[in-house]
Amino acid sequence: MMRRMIKPAAAMIAAALCLMFAAGAAALENDGDCVYTLMDENGQVLTMRAGRMYPGDEYIARDDRQYRVVQVDDGTMTAVAEYVGQDEGDTEALAAFRAYAEETVEENAEDGKKLICMYSTHSDECYVPSDGESSKWEDAGIYDVGNRLKKELEKQGITAVYSEETFLPHDADAYTRSRSTAEELLKKGPDALLDIHRDAIPAEQYETTVEGDDISMVRLFVGRSNQNAAANKAFAREIKRVADEKYPGLIKDIYIGKGNYNQELYPQALLLEMGTHEIEKEKAMGAAEYMADVLDEVLFGGSAKAEETKTEKRSSAASGIAWAVGLAILAAVVFAIVSTGGLKAAGEKMKRGASELTGGLFGKKNKK
Repeated sequence: MMRRMIKPAAAMIAAALCLMFAAGAAALENDGDCVYTLMDENGQVLTMRAGRMYPGDEYIARDDRQYRVVQVDDGTMTAVAEYVGQDEGDTEALAAFRAYAEETVEENAEDGKKLICMYSTHSDECYVPSDGESSKWEDAGIYDVGNRLKKELEKQGITAVYSEETFLPHDADAYTRSRSTAEELLKKGPDALLDIHRDAIPAEQYETTVEGDDISMVRLFVGRSNQNAAANKAFAREIKRVADEKYPGLIKDIYIGKGNYNQELYPQALLLEMGTHEIEKEKAMGAAEYMADVLDEVLFGGSAKAEETKTEKRSSAASGIAWAVGLAILAAVVFAIVSTGGLKAAGEKMKRGASELTGGLFGKKNKK
């Protein structure tokens, strides 16, 4: 009797622990109102983040210096990070991603399909200078930014799907609610899945100028607690590399934090922080133009690369046809020689064959 009672009790305890773990994992993904400051071991401020920092989090700065969080003080909302070295990325993961991107370029040259899917887990996010407040349950500013990115991607010849589903309230369960939308979008077979957000730290952390335009920087956020973390990081690093080459100052940094943010669903899943609540929405929308070009370059090789690939394929096809025709002619000549027993007779036979095939256009002298 005692054993029968123990089994249900154990099951209940296990279930409770699972629920506690799930709740804890969700809490990691809730930005909240707290802003933590990250410093190096000398006390120099590296960056800020809306949401708690955890030991083991990684940070890749604008200059590619990489840090790892080693200490967190919740009382002062500060964290200390040790310098790891200059970021060179996971070479195997980067190589795998670049191989995937090259394959994608070739496939898209054949079928013309280029697809990026997007959604916004925090459906209330707004930009105070433009929207009047930081949060709205209807007509939130984040959707204006997402739609601008969609439009700019389409200008690049990319099909962009942006779900405007809402996942309110902005709490620890928002990512659980947005998961089903992410899964539905993945059924379309996109080349990337992007969750569009805005940060909640001071405006000066995001202000930048790119090619003379005053715009917002973009933070790339990776959830490290998932099986795709290496691939997600490789994707983020490649975006930063291309952006740094084409549009220096566009990418603020890469933060690799505890949690999964639904990124375990797909290797090319990423969270984009398009500016912050204190910056003008128009600056975040301005950043979308440059981000679209960078994403096109990273995922599809850019329009120039795509056209180059198409030209190579056309050239290869034409060359193949020429070879096939040449071999067919050679085979016909050899056959004629063998079947007639001599070059002269073979020549006469080839003339007759050509005349029959072309209606007498070849091998016939003009009448004077």
